[in-house]
Amino acid sequence: MADNQFDLVVIGAGPGGYVAAIRAAQLGMSVACIDKRGAAGGTCLNVGCIPSKALLKSSEKFAEAQNELAVHGVETGEISLDLKTMIGRKDAVVDGLTKGISFLFKKNKVEEIIGEACLFEAGKVSVNTDNGVRILEANKILIATGSEPLSLSGLNIDEKKIVTSTGALSLLKVPDHLVVIGAGYIGLEMASVWSRLGAKVTVVEFLDRITPMMDHETAETLHKNLQKQGIEFRLGTKVVEAKTSKNGVCLKIIPASGGEVDTIDCNVVLQAIGRRPYTDGLGLENLGVLQDERGFISVDEKFETNVRGVFAIGDVIPGPMLAHKAEEEGTVAVEMMAGHSGHIDYNNIPAVIYTSPEVASVGRTEEQLKEAGISYCVGKFPFSANSRARSSGIDSSGFVKILTDKATDTILGSHIVGHDAGTIIAELTLAMEFSASAEDLARTCHAHPTLNEAVKEAALAAWGKPIHV
Repeated sequence: MADNQFDLVVIGAGPGGYVAAIRAAQLGMSVACIDKRGAAGGTCLNVGCIPSKALLKSSEKFAEAQNELAVHGVETGEISLDLKTMIGRKDAVVDGLTKGISFLFKKNKVEEIIGEACLFEAGKVSVNTDNGVRILEANKILIATGSEPLSLSGLNIDEKKIVTSTGALSLLKVPDHLVVIGAGYIGLEMASVWSRLGAKVTVVEFLDRITPMMDHETAETLHKNLQKQGIEFRLGTKVVEAKTSKNGVCLKIIPASGGEVDTIDCNVVLQAIGRRPYTDGLGLENLGVLQDERGFISVDEKFETNVRGVFAIGDVIPGPMLAHKAEEEGTVAVEMMAGHSGHIDYNNIPAVIYTSPEVASVGRTEEQLKEAGISYCVGKFPFSANSRARSSGIDSSGFVKILTDKATDTILGSHIVGHDAGTIIAELTLAMEFSASAEDLARTCHAHPTLNEAVKEAALAAWGKPIHV
């Protein structure tokens, strides 16, 4: 096969794209994966999930050393922050993982191409590289270009004073006052990082609650915990203007329902109001690839667009903008291209907010079940009654909540607020994938003492036979 001919060309080397490329190669396809960033891993690895988790862990340790070790009998003395080292560690983590993906490409004989891709006719992709334009021919093309931050009108992003999550990950000093616009996952995680490191943080949210898609009780518990940590919230508030000066930023705000203008003066503004599919410059119009009114690419159950041989996955198609969702879609898409069967139950995709406490959920919320008219049972167990949480000195204000079908006992949704919730949710996700009942979980032996015993107890409560509450 010629150097520029492939069975599959993947555009985008983020979680969905690189996983799809490697899986396709494992299935015997010749594969090229194109990305213009110059470092594989996409937004998630370079300026999203991974660097944010590195800073969350570092800032958590800083806050722990300041406030939480004395109760364990550990005297630390005066604590100081070396932000340069903290940012350097984050960058090193990212660098190592991006190089790891390039190694996996080589191991699986995927050709990694750095450049900007454009579809210009059926089965052909032009790539603008440092060495000139390269034309690739492929039987199938997979678009996995991810998403980019949404922007409010009137806010000019400079990644210094008015920043996206990218700039918020690399601030040169801790701001005296950081304002976060948007109380979603990204905004709350970045608010946590800089609040722990000493910034005054104000979160401005247009709606009257944080994380609007989350189970309401779970969101309320998270809200109260973040307030206790010193994060201020201005809910039901709209930002109408931002003016930068030598000293910082002046935000003009009004009540979302209308009213008088107020102002907030701060050093840095983080705009975190959501993301949109990134398809600029892809040449979708050259082939007539259909997109909906929000810019998402339309695909069928096999992730194929209206143009035969052109597929799309991840943030560029409808659904939750999550790295693991993109990975699953990439795997299933190429397996179906290779003639295998595949399926994704979108109800069983977990979501996690890596604040302290963490929040994790899978399946439906109470509000969704009520709206659908489904009779359900609630089983809930607090971490304050969990031996491992108490003995470890972990914040035990959270809980595990399991929602089950009242008639069949099948688990319909699970919601956790607490330490390591993002790890604990995996058990519940697996249970739902196999259509388990609360009784199934309740009768599964859990090691003692572990945080996961709270899952067993919540299942017991949903089943109607709680023991430790």
